[in-house]
Amino acid sequence: MKVGILTGGGDCPGLNAVIRAAVRKGVFHYRDEFVGFMEGWRGVIEDKTMALDLEAVGGILPRGGTILRTSRTNPSKRPDGVERCAATLQKNGVEALIAIGGDDTLSVAQKLHESGIKVVGVPKTIDNDLAGTDYTFGFDTACNIVCEAIDRVHTTAEAHNRVMVVEVMGRDAGWIAMYSGIAGGADVILIPERPFDVDKVAESIRHRHERGLYFSIVVVAEGAKFASESGAPVVQDMGKDEFGHAKLGGIANVLAREIEKRTGYETRAVVLGHIQRGGSPTAFDRVLATRYGLAAIDMVHRSEFGCMAALRANKIISIPLKEAIAKNRTVDDEMIQIAAGLFEKTSERDLSAK
Repeated sequence: MKVGILTGGGDCPGLNAVIRAAVRKGVFHYRDEFVGFMEGWRGVIEDKTMALDLEAVGGILPRGGTILRTSRTNPSKRPDGVERCAATLQKNGVEALIAIGGDDTLSVAQKLHESGIKVVGVPKTIDNDLAGTDYTFGFDTACNIVCEAIDRVHTTAEAHNRVMVVEVMGRDAGWIAMYSGIAGGADVILIPERPFDVDKVAESIRHRHERGLYFSIVVVAEGAKFASESGAPVVQDMGKDEFGHAKLGGIANVLAREIEKRTGYETRAVVLGHIQRGGSPTAFDRVLATRYGLAAIDMVHRSEFGCMAALRANKIISIPLKEAIAKNRTVDDEMIQIAAGLFEKTSERDLSAK
């Protein structure tokens, strides 16, 4: 069978491990032939391909990024985009397609499936917010990178008696902020799921300093929202990508200014940005991504099209793409309460003040 593979949306560590696993099992066990489409759905629209054989995937397991490159191209926003995708697949003799991506990439995969294309999905989002799966690869690597950054920020904050505000990824879900904040010993964790009162954040920090701890670490997800601003996130500009997403970023700078104004404590902002996406994947992400790649090619040969590989209770299963893209997987109350147990209890409603 001839199988196509693409990687769409933002890059993250582990993409190459998925590609490698699918190709190796496909070649060794099924005698498959593979073609890679470059730059996500753009490559399918524009017929930009590369051969994917054993030589092409040799040595890529520890590499970050993706050898297929990626983009945030949405065929639905292009004239006859979906039809052009179908035509390209037919031209290249592709009998099945493995799409590796988040809800945007997989929403296009679902549209192709509905039009008769044989598609299998692999979940990829560094934010860990894709429904239907317990974990997505890249998330563990990002948390490790953030945790190391918090450890480094911690020492300089203590040396200068400063408040340090660390901004991490997390558009609609605060999994990275939550996990790395707990692991890094943050004093305040702010996530999109709970709009926060900056006065309560300042109060919490003042109380900590009054107890003789003259520095504080605040971890804030890029999509976290000020309660006083009607729940609107901070954006870099008013532009949007082809899937309608605003370019978030800058909340750490705004929050640092507000904290310093309210407390009088010197406050600095650190925006980690794309550092979280780069570099080699952790062992956990390499294994998880490999399991996803192996599952995807097995799903192709079981004709489980219109489905996505998912991790449930440490087992890889197959679920409908519709289920995976139906909603975002946000931080649940149980996880919020776990974090809340580490902070002083001053409010039942706002994690930032606990």
